Amino acid sequence: IKAYVSLNSNEIGHLEESIEKKTYNKHDIIFTEGKIADKIYFVEKGCVRLFYNVNGNDKTAFFYTEGQFICAGESYTFNIPAVENYQAVEQTDIYVFSKSKIEILLSKVPKMEVIARIATENELITCQKVIASFVTKSAEERYLDLLNTKGELFLRVPQQYIASFLGVSPETLSRIKKRIHTKRLT
Repeated sequence: IKAYVSLNSNEIGHLEESIEKKTYNKHDIIFTEGKIADKIYFVEKGCVRLFYNVNGNDKTAFFYTEGQFICAGESYTFNIPAVENYQAVEQTDIYVFSKSKIEILLSKVPKMEVIARIATENELITCQKVIASFVTKSAEERYLDLLNTKGELFLRVPQQYIASFLGVSPETLSRIKKRIHTKRLT
């Protein structure tokens, strides 16, 4: 939170009163489609996968790691059933902000509006980058971008989720990795 805005001890106290810390084990589902989102999550430690169920198949859309907020935004904002799912990829510690407590917190700590705005802007920018990468780049270029910007994911996330995120099969991801490794050796 300090990365977003500085809070005094009184404001930190109000924040601590408004949140609940939860720990999820590897593979635990944090939130499922069909429910109406009434919580915002903040990843303190760990990794969370956002995925959609498409005709019975999981399609990974994004990974959230330390310092990132998670919210099924459309569901949360418009009170409609969510279409996304969130799953812990590894043991994950999350702070949970319930909608009712957020309203109280915002009245006591107006700086939280700044945090909400910055978190929303960051999410929008990230979404735009993901969309642009699928429109303008090959799977190999998307792989290299991920390797260069979030390389630690390859050590934390199963390859099938990485492949799904890149929009390729696990076999295609293996071929891409082999091609890039061969290019780097020559």
